[in-house]
Amino acid sequence: MKKFLIITLFITSICANSSISSFSKSKKLLKKVYVSHQKTFYADCSYSYKNKKNMIDKSSCGYSPRNSFTKKGNVNKRAKRIEWEHVIPAQNFAKSFMCWKEGDDKCVKKNGKTYKGRRCCKKVSKDFKFMEADMHNLVPAIGELNADRSNFKFQLIKNEDRRYGKNIDFEVDFKNRIVEPKKDIRGNIARTYFYFEQRYGMRISSSQKKLLNVWNKSDKVDSWEREKNILIGKIQGNINPFIK
Repeated sequence: MKKFLIITLFITSICANSSISSFSKSKKLLKKVYVSHQKTFYADCSYSYKNKKNMIDKSSCGYSPRNSFTKKGNVNKRAKRIEWEHVIPAQNFAKSFMCWKEGDDKCVKKNGKTYKGRRCCKKVSKDFKFMEADMHNLVPAIGELNADRSNFKFQLIKNEDRRYGKNIDFEVDFKNRIVEPKKDIRGNIARTYFYFEQRYGMRISSSQKKLLNVWNKSDKVDSWEREKNILIGKIQGNINPFIK
């Protein structure tokens, strides 16, 4: 019995997501995972789903939107809501898929035009859908920060202004398409990348791997990261083995 339990735990710890193939479903399930820890990932702001028009408690973190209004003059709603952010952007883990690069015979609009990328992969690739829905790669983020992060690479930035309030240590270099996250989540980010590399075969460049190794060592696993890993494991059926 003991041997069986050890083997079961080992398999659970190394496998990838193979139970949830819906990004929408993952977002609903993650609301329950984070019910006791409603803090945004990049800015550590408190949030609540009770007030859907303004989910972010700006006073809890000192958040000041970079843009209160859109270019068209409308209120920037993304600065007021929570969005579930992919720590590793879809483009990073899907660029090896043919449906992402070239499309598929099934990816054709009614007018005869073909399409590729995320829309096509969601239609034809079950593997992509499992990766997109993997809850170990999803975190709650302020919509504006999620939008500004885009698919930019994580990297250190020198002398960059704090665009979201002096207390928000989230820096973006739009010109060079890089983002610098705050120190106490850098290890979380590194361990997510290592998990995708090991379980899905996602390639990480040597320079980025070097930086992620430093982040993994300097920012150790904390109690919430450990608890979240267990909660997701119970729901999704696998844990991130790099969170010890």
